[in-house]
Amino acid sequence: MDTLLESIQRCTVCKDHLPLGPRPVVQLSSRSKIVIIGQAPGRRVHETGIPWNDASGKKLRIWMGVDEAAFYDPEVFSIMPMGFCYPGKAISGDLPPRPECAPIWHPRIFKNIKGSPLILLIGQYAQRYYLKKNSKASLTETVRCYKEYLPRYFPLPHPSPRNQNWVTINSWFMEEAVPELQKRVRIAMGRPKPT
Repeated sequence: MDTLLESIQRCTVCKDHLPLGPRPVVQLSSRSKIVIIGQAPGRRVHETGIPWNDASGKKLRIWMGVDEAAFYDPEVFSIMPMGFCYPGKAISGDLPPRPECAPIWHPRIFKNIKGSPLILLIGQYAQRYYLKKNSKASLTETVRCYKEYLPRYFPLPHPSPRNQNWVTINSWFMEEAVPELQKRVRIAMGRPKPT
């Protein structure tokens, strides 16, 4: 995995399309218990080189019920977005993740991860890519039907502060899906049920 990680960090496949240049942001280990597949790094993550080092990451850790120490331990979490580099700004939010990364790198990464980790699919890009025809017509419906994809996949909305309204409208997410997510994360980590 170390050799693969070095290759990823040197990747310049889509450099001509990246406004700030290539800076792949991933966290990988062959022994990871959980794999997080999101969209692409935001500008702050690009600047720091630390995945999910923003308000979205804080919210994601709350949803999963894990602290930063566990989250940034590659033996526990591998983090491999659909696009490894910051794609640039759009009119609203960031541009979509570059399409080159997942086909080039994801199969090679999974080939190097031992066992069957829990895979969190965050946002529509990851869900459509991995669930293919099994994804529903909307992200809301895909996330609502999360049980259909267990035990391998757990689809989630993006934890961006901009999605707070979605979380409020879809109260079932915090009431039902988040407790199940926390349970699945604990099981994958090998931790006993909290008292």
